[in-house]
Amino acid sequence: MDDHAAFVRGLELLLPEVSGGRATVVATAGDGAQAAGVVRDAAPDLVLVDLHMPAPGGVQAITAVRAAAPRARVFAMSRGDDPEQALEALRAGAAGFLPKTGEPAELTQPLMAALAGWALLPAPLLNMLVERSRPAGTLPAAVQLDDEDRRLLRLIATGSSTNEIAGLLHVSERTVKRLTAALLRKLRVSSRTEAAALAGSAGLV
Repeated sequence: MDDHAAFVRGLELLLPEVSGGRATVVATAGDGAQAAGVVRDAAPDLVLVDLHMPAPGGVQAITAVRAAAPRARVFAMSRGDDPEQALEALRAGAAGFLPKTGEPAELTQPLMAALAGWALLPAPLLNMLVERSRPAGTLPAAVQLDDEDRRLLRLIATGSSTNEIAGLLHVSERTVKRLTAALLRKLRVSSRTEAAALAGSAGLV
């Protein structure tokens, strides 16, 4: 269900091709008011809902679709980057969220995964959900930091450069980079900035 006719037409053409005929668009709705009736008649396996579709809107459409077709898997889409809106869609019953690009082809592989039963979330949204579920002031579950890890994390959190850390630890800059990469993997973060924020929330600095 999408209010962009060209986007919908692109999916209608691409899905049968990439799925070997196993996936087709069986129905579309132009706004949230039509959503429930359309899915009730068409009985689809997967429903895509544009969160910016005309009133009553995408989140309300998800609720209506879930009531009309409980077995259908509903995925929200949006061109925006508002994580709160994506979370509202998940609370309404969406099984995942897909960032909507200008090209339908970029959605075909995720849609095949969705049809296979996978839940789909962009990494930033997944990280937000994980962070919100983590008790305040704690490190990620199963993370074990030794004294050297903690010292390196404190140095990163206080803004020390790679060169400065190398001098303080009496190792080469290359070793610092290797140790930092290993620490980031252990903390399940992707940058020194995220590691520093985690150190602050856990009371390590």
